[in-house]
Amino acid sequence: MPLECAIEYFSILGGIEEHIELDFFESVTAMVESNFVHNFTAFQQMVSPSYLLESPYREVLTAVARGDGKYYSVLRKARLSEGVGERIIDELVSLGVLRIELSREQPLKTHPKHKLKKELRHYRIQDKLRFVMPFLRFWFGFVTYYKEDLLQGKGNTFLENFKSNYERLRTLVYEQLCDDLLVEYYAATTPLLSHGSYWNQYSEFDILAVTSNKKLILGECKYKDRKVCKNELNKLRAKAEQSGIRADIYALFSKDGFSNELLGMQDENLLLFDLNDLQRFCV
Repeated sequence: MPLECAIEYFSILGGIEEHIELDFFESVTAMVESNFVHNFTAFQQMVSPSYLLESPYREVLTAVARGDGKYYSVLRKARLSEGVGERIIDELVSLGVLRIELSREQPLKTHPKHKLKKELRHYRIQDKLRFVMPFLRFWFGFVTYYKEDLLQGKGNTFLENFKSNYERLRTLVYEQLCDDLLVEYYAATTPLLSHGSYWNQYSEFDILAVTSNKKLILGECKYKDRKVCKNELNKLRAKAEQSGIRADIYALFSKDGFSNELLGMQDENLLLFDLNDLQRFCV
């Protein structure tokens, strides 16, 4: 299977242990229709434990799947108190349904007497909640909302929503693969001390990594059906400046390659990776 196709199937079915017969000549949309519209009940039984489909677990998981995953934002969307919500999340983490990605943002207060600006006094650094299994992220982000229709074999609205929002589903999987690629790329020379996504009060970055020789890398991942151009590099640099981050190296990752202008840049502090690099380093 081509790597692009494997990424798209994995973003939907990743983590399922049951045997599934698939027609790899089908489009992704046709695969989703044949399995989640025409065979909805069978796939619902793959959600384990089954009580995840009930309140309050369903609301928490839906909030994670359909939002930015920030811890307390999830609790607000799920309409749970912090005490109850924290117990539910602890249970979901212990079950291996969710994992916590720790924030690397530095505290705003540098010492106890440090006074913050009024607009920042209620700002709260938040960890993020991530699904361990892509299948459960797909289920609670795309499927469960249309349960009543799908039980009756009605899939039109569900499929329209899938087509409109599928990009955000596969993009997160691609970002995680790109992070793995960067780890492998530096493994033999200057291994990474830290890596992964990064967010602060100003912005979010697909990848922020620090090498063993203390070089800071910022990465942007684009899983789109077009080449990445220099404008994406300019936008990444502007985000870094707004966030007060001084990057030593910029890394761009693209599904469909890069413009001639980017490829022609002679810059040792710019890294360009496409699917061929992902195939070479990570597969």
